[in-house]
Amino acid sequence: MKNSSRRGFMGKAFGAVAGVGAIASLYAMKKSWDPLPSVKAAGFTTLDMSIYEPNVLITEKWRGKPIFVLKKTPEMIAKQTEQQKARDIVVGDSHYMVCIGLCTHLGCIPAYNPAKEGFLCACHGGQFDWSGDVTKVPPPRGFDIPPFKIDGNKLILGEAGPEYQAMKDNGITL
Repeated sequence: MKNSSRRGFMGKAFGAVAGVGAIASLYAMKKSWDPLPSVKAAGFTTLDMSIYEPNVLITEKWRGKPIFVLKKTPEMIAKQTEQQKARDIVVGDSHYMVCIGLCTHLGCIPAYNPAKEGFLCACHGGQFDWSGDVTKVPPPRGFDIPPFKIDGNKLILGEAGPEYQAMKDNGITL
């Protein structure tokens, strides 16, 4: 610094401050792109499948959407077609219908009738059976199945496990 002028020192000091400011700005910008911790936590929902009663629809919530969980009775399982069996989620010895509870026609929330073992979308008359498959149009397809992973007696929504991947590969869900 023997030959440095005052102007040179000020230039170097300003450059250092500007460099630190630029790095801090880039860090802050990157942090603003990351999802909030509350959003990350809302991405996964764990369901204890042992608490559900047969032929009783329970509506859970995942990512702000209703999730229908229906434990099937032995009679339901016995009279299922192959297409209906393909939509089953099997945890232990029990068969479940787990799906996003929105009609695939216009996004209404269908009602479940336990006596008829089916769903009715009152807006346009669409009907679904106990497996979530369409029995009366206008819905273009059955209820969508959310990504899931089976972990013992628990179902983790939001994480795609091998069972979900097999359903997706077979065209059962989107």
